[in-house]
Amino acid sequence: MHQSNTSAVHLTGRQKVGRFVSRTVLLWPALALLMIFFVWPIFMALYYSFTNLALSGAAAKNLQFVGLDNYRKLFSDASMFRSVKNTLVFLVGSIVGQNLLGFMMAYFMKRRNHIVRRIVGSCILGGWVMPEIVVAICMYAFFYSKGTGTLNRIITLFGGSPVPWLFSHAMLVVILANIWHGMAYSMMVYQAALDDVPEDIEESAYMDGATRLQNLRYIIIPHVKSTIYTNTMLITLMTLGVFGLIYAMTGGGPSGATQTLPIYMYVQAFKSFQLGYGTAISIVLLMIGIALSVLYTRIAKDH
Repeated sequence: MHQSNTSAVHLTGRQKVGRFVSRTVLLWPALALLMIFFVWPIFMALYYSFTNLALSGAAAKNLQFVGLDNYRKLFSDASMFRSVKNTLVFLVGSIVGQNLLGFMMAYFMKRRNHIVRRIVGSCILGGWVMPEIVVAICMYAFFYSKGTGTLNRIITLFGGSPVPWLFSHAMLVVILANIWHGMAYSMMVYQAALDDVPEDIEESAYMDGATRLQNLRYIIIPHVKSTIYTNTMLITLMTLGVFGLIYAMTGGGPSGATQTLPIYMYVQAFKSFQLGYGTAISIVLLMIGIALSVLYTRIAKDH
């Protein structure tokens, strides 16, 4: 009797394993691709960040494990701290701008005529579907420092003097360019969230004497609060990796004023040929992204 029960339990265990395998077998190719093209490169990048890997010189032939030397250099590198500061400024400006403008556009188009929503939405989406390099060229032409730039032409048309935007306000320019490029994504996210807000609640609030601002503050925003957290996290992750837009517009200049971590990583790895040091910078950038993702997730759970 005892042996029959044991074999039955053993058979049940095999059935469970077989059922699990049959349910997950279609996921194995995706998991394999994830391991090959995502997990493995991360581990290799982590390993190379502890080496003196280089593109030229003696280190290119003799790869050596240098321990924490690259990370010690990071924490004593003034350019690294300036890049972190620039990254945070660029990040905060882009998050605030894309969230505010995206929400405003979605809110003002809420319950508008279908034709109006299609026309305005198409115009805004035009900036989002453009490749990053095309956006950089358009913004460079708009903010060009000499009198031929579009914005300076408008300023001189009204009697003002041309402003060297790409030199005196370089960080502001790249932030505005990134906001314009990513605003459409936030608008679509908020449009979907605002369409789910119950109309009867809003109408009841208006009938009770609530103003448009009160309706926005006490009804709409609480309903889309989770969307705000999610959109902020996605904007953060996308903005941390912005490289082509800044590099094409300013190259990280003038004098490092727009040199963010991706730009600094590229300069160290592919211009100074110090791949090990550049990889260490990429690991720091990855850790910042992970830390911010965890922070946003905790805040969203607490609220």
